[in-house]
Amino acid sequence: MPPAELDAWSLLLVYSAMAVYTLAFVAYAVDVARRSAATAVPEEARELVGAGASGAPATGAPARPTASAPATAPAGRPGRGARIGFALIVIAWALHLGGAVMRGLAAGRVPWANMYEFALTGVAVIVGVFVLSRLWRDLNFLGVFISGLATVFLGVATVNFYVTPTPLPPALQSYWLVIHVFVATLATGFFALGSGLSVLQLIKERRSSGFLRALPSTVQLEDLAYRVGVIGFIFWTFTLIAGAIWAEHAWGRYWGWDTKEVWTFVIWVIYAGYIHARATRGWRGSRSAWLQLVGFAAIIFNYSVVNLFFKGLHAYSGL
Repeated sequence: MPPAELDAWSLLLVYSAMAVYTLAFVAYAVDVARRSAATAVPEEARELVGAGASGAPATGAPARPTASAPATAPAGRPGRGARIGFALIVIAWALHLGGAVMRGLAAGRVPWANMYEFALTGVAVIVGVFVLSRLWRDLNFLGVFISGLATVFLGVATVNFYVTPTPLPPALQSYWLVIHVFVATLATGFFALGSGLSVLQLIKERRSSGFLRALPSTVQLEDLAYRVGVIGFIFWTFTLIAGAIWAEHAWGRYWGWDTKEVWTFVIWVIYAGYIHARATRGWRGSRSAWLQLVGFAAIIFNYSVVNLFFKGLHAYSGL
């Protein structure tokens, strides 16, 4: 199949993935709305239950739910909307991976040599980390965040950064491209997951009504965000080291204060500070969550603003 036709099939698969991601977002949003309505107990019903009006013994035994005060636990569990959303996000991820593979075949190389391809691969990794996290922990409550992020990021990349497959610049013609960039996308995937958890933590700290009651506690959300942040930091550390080795192979020096190199180091410092502050300085609660979000904002800045508006040896990443 000619490269142009392969690339056309790649775009078709990417657009199809975006459509299914959108349907997954809708399904998750409907599930969130359903759980919010189911767990919204009227104030009058809560007062009646607290006063024992539902027939609970005066000895302090918990009141049984009545028609006016429905039980909130069943509503907190992922319902049909969440199950449909997860099935759709898996289908979208399969289409997405197919589009990335087709792009690689069309280019005759790994599909992460420019901003469009890095977004294509990076979003696939973010969604993949979310999907595969089911083997470790059910994070289905992040479905709205992940499906929405995938839809927006793919849409922006396809509309604004798409380019036809082009040959690699000489500096990129190395096996370090596979190692360095792929590990960076893995780190970004874990950082995105941690950021979603931190957003939910901040929201729940300020409001505990509706479906938020069914989520893990703020402490549990913070601990999960910290764990995935540490994993992302390990991958980002390897990214920094691999980039330095690649720079020595390509340009004859390990460090040259290129803008991209500097921002990669800045991101490393932010996450190192986040891990250190939380582990040794007692930075818990909202301060910890905000620091994690500052780190992810720096990653977005590095991908977008640095690639588009700063000159340097990594200018090819904006092609």
